[in-house]
Amino acid sequence: MKSITGGVTAAKGFLAAAAAAEIKYKGRTDMAMIYSEAPCVAAGTFTTNVVKAAPVKWDQDVVYSHAHAQAVICNSGIANACTGAEGYGYCKETADAAAEILGISPDSVLVASTGVIGMQVPIDRIKNGVKMMAPVLSGTLEAGTEAAKAIMTTDTVKKEVAVQVEIGGRTVTVGGMCKGSGMIHPNMCTMLGFVTTDVNISKEMLQEALSEDVKDTYNMVSVDGDTSTNDTVLLLANGMAGNPEITEKNEDFEAFRKALNFVNTTLAKKIAGDGEGATALFEVKVIGAESKEQAVTLSKSVVTSSLTKAAIYGHDANWGRILCAMGYSGAQFDPEKVDLYFESRAGKIKIIENGVSTGYSEEEATKILSEDEVTAIADVKMGDCSATAWGCDLTYDYVKINADYRS
Repeated sequence: MKSITGGVTAAKGFLAAAAAAEIKYKGRTDMAMIYSEAPCVAAGTFTTNVVKAAPVKWDQDVVYSHAHAQAVICNSGIANACTGAEGYGYCKETADAAAEILGISPDSVLVASTGVIGMQVPIDRIKNGVKMMAPVLSGTLEAGTEAAKAIMTTDTVKKEVAVQVEIGGRTVTVGGMCKGSGMIHPNMCTMLGFVTTDVNISKEMLQEALSEDVKDTYNMVSVDGDTSTNDTVLLLANGMAGNPEITEKNEDFEAFRKALNFVNTTLAKKIAGDGEGATALFEVKVIGAESKEQAVTLSKSVVTSSLTKAAIYGHDANWGRILCAMGYSGAQFDPEKVDLYFESRAGKIKIIENGVSTGYSEEEATKILSEDEVTAIADVKMGDCSATAWGCDLTYDYVKINADYRS
């Protein structure tokens, strides 16, 4: 497996474009289009929030009820959530507009939106954006990057990644882009993510690969504990790599799964590190657990603790908050057997051993916690299972950003 430069246009046959349609923002792009030169099998995972945005409902129908998809239209600024029948109708109008200009079926057009909840999208501007993007679709890396920029809301950086792997004697590419900075919390997935690949795989196996992978990637991310109405991850595979079709769990499926995991893990960490107002990516590893479920529960409890997140912002090795968060997680463990470490590029330090302080140097701990990527490692000494969760520190700016979001 080889990491390469790129995003959604890295795989064969995928094109992208961006446009400034003035959906909500002015002076920047706010619409993106992804198009495959060949029909794709599609997989998707969606929000578990009972309140589902219109695009989520539209995409669920396309993914679950139709054989192929070929295009994605995404706008930022307005979420098209809590908009009733009118909002769902705008999804159809968007798909119809894209289908007409691209020469494909409306049932093969996926739609996504992100931004303010409760506002109707300006459908005339959406359709105009589609008309602007279609003629300039391009397979260049730059086109993919511009698409990644166009879907940003409170994100401060574009998020994309690509990787290549050999499958069946052919080079298979998996690339993706996502957006996510606030309203980020499992389960699934608290963001928008679009992953493209030229692998030849059945629709059933593609969905299985994605559904399993989100458990260890996007579902292990939390910025603020709020699960969005619009969470969507879409995975499109057009088969243009020419490998023998993957129809069962075998070596080829495992190779693809590992490449997909690399892409999704990278994007998940990019979301966590770019949390609203964040100054640091906060990673929590629980090791020595008796089960994967126990490790997941403990790591998520720590990464979502507001007090722990605030301590990370203050570069304060307040380990009591971590042990406390583990204690109220609902998972059973012996706190008097726990070892805890902090680690970053500045080094690694053991903070507690068997549940009590090691007498560590506060100065050294502060130095380690002052990096922009910080890891807490908790060993509960009960088995050989582990899990990793990602979040960020909690800063003053998080409140400012969300207090002013609609204005």
